[in-house]
Parts: sequence; C-alpha cells; structure tokens
Amino acid sequence: MPFTLATWNINSVRLREGLVSRLLTAEAPDVLCLQEIKTPLEKFPTEGFAALGYRYMVARGQKGYNGVAILSKLPLEDAGDSDHAGLGHARHVAARLENGVTIHNFYVPAGGDIPDREVNVKFGQKLDFLTGMRDAFHAARPERAILVGDLNIAPREDDVWNHKALLKIVSHTPVEVEHLAQVQDAGAWVDVTRKDIPEGRLYSWWSYRSPDWNAADKGRRLDHVWASPDIANAAHGSRILRDVRGWEQPSDHVPVFARFDL
Repeated sequence: MPFTLATWNINSVRLREGLVSRLLTAEAPDVLCLQEIKTPLEKFPTEGFAALGYRYMVARGQKGYNGVAILSKLPLEDAGDSDHAGLGHARHVAARLENGVTIHNFYVPAGGDIPDREVNVKFGQKLDFLTGMRDAFHAARPERAILVGDLNIAPREDDVWNHKALLKIVSHTPVEVEHLAQVQDAGAWVDVTRKDIPEGRLYSWWSYRSPDWNAADKGRRLDHVWASPDIANAAHGSRILRDVRGWEQPSDHVPVFARFDL
C-alpha cells in the first residue's frame, strides 16, 4: 500500500484552514500530520477536510496552544498519546494504518529564548521532553513506525543558515542536538529526509521577524520525517515545499513530504 505523507506546523488550523485545504487540493498527500493546531477538537474544522476526502482523523487538541492532528484519506485507528515531561500539553498523538504502520506525530517544545535550564524553565522542559521520548523508545523499540513533526531542533550544520552564528541559539545548541540524537538512537530511527537528500542546506522554517524571508534565507530545518529501520528503505521522494512560506498569511513552517512504498 504505497502512500504519501506530509508534516506541517500550521500555527493555528482554524486561522489557516484555507491554506490546509489548498495544500490538500494541490498535493493530495494520503496522510497529513499537523502540529500547533491551537484548538480544542470540538472546534477543529473537520467538515471541510472531509469534503476533500480526508474522512479520518486522530488528534489531541488544546485551547489556544499546542495540539496535534493526523488527517488521512486512508482508514486509521487511534494508537494513543504520551505526555513526556508531564507538561499536560497536547504534543503527541499516534495512529495506526491498516497495513500496521504506526505514525507518531510530535510537537516538541520550542524551549524559549535562553539555552539555560537554570534561568529558563521552558528550555528545561524541552530537554526533559526529549529525554522522555528517548526513554520511551528504549523501552519499546519502534517497528513499522514513522515519526514526524516539528521537533524544534535543526541537528546538522547544513540544517541552519549559519552554524557558528546559531551555536548559542535555541534549536541548534549542542545540548539540544545531543538530546535529539539520543532520541534517534534509542529508536534506531532513520532521518528519511536526509536519506533522500543527503547533501546541501535544507530548511523548513523561516522566522516571521525577517522582513524578507526569501531573500535573507535565514532558515532552519526544524520539521522532520523519520522511519524505523525495518521500513526506512521503503521511503523515498522526500521534498520540502519552500514556496508555501510565500502563501498569504502563512505559517512560519512549510510542509515536508515523503513517500512510502509499503
């Protein structure tokens, strides 16, 4: 059952319902994982997406903040969630396709502005959340699994516009990169995007603060698609839809795609 999957931090699904519908119409992924939906589920705009063929959804909502959702043309069942670091946030949901593949959708805490847990509680929460992910995958090694989402870390030097300039900036500090590497190692996860596009600079996020994001091009690759090693070779065709950042009233993130021949 081949299928195409996309992940996108939408930064309010109700505010940007039109952009989601545009993407679904133009690109028609079989599965779309959204982060930062910022709404309780009773206010999620399900009807419009169902009309486009996305009749299945597994989600966790929260008023005004966080929230994750998996929209699908393909039947899927709820496979649970986790509350790493005990934050009480809607930051993870899992769904299982009929072929037995489990999709994990994560929204890792951003971590605030100061990369020091002693003076910035949010940074400590981010590190603790990643430690919880690591421990969970150590305890139950993933099989036939895909992990996607806004992981809020750009791990490689060519995942940011300037490695040296960002070494002390949250999302690219060595301690964050090491924590993310431990999560990846715990599940033996394969970074599908970099498997398909091993060289060159890749970004999926450009700050709202930049007056001309495209010309400045000070991006970071914060959004990821990983696969467990037993299905990683079935993944191909990765791409990042940079042009979406230029849509009207966009999210600061853009969709990341991959195809799985399973």
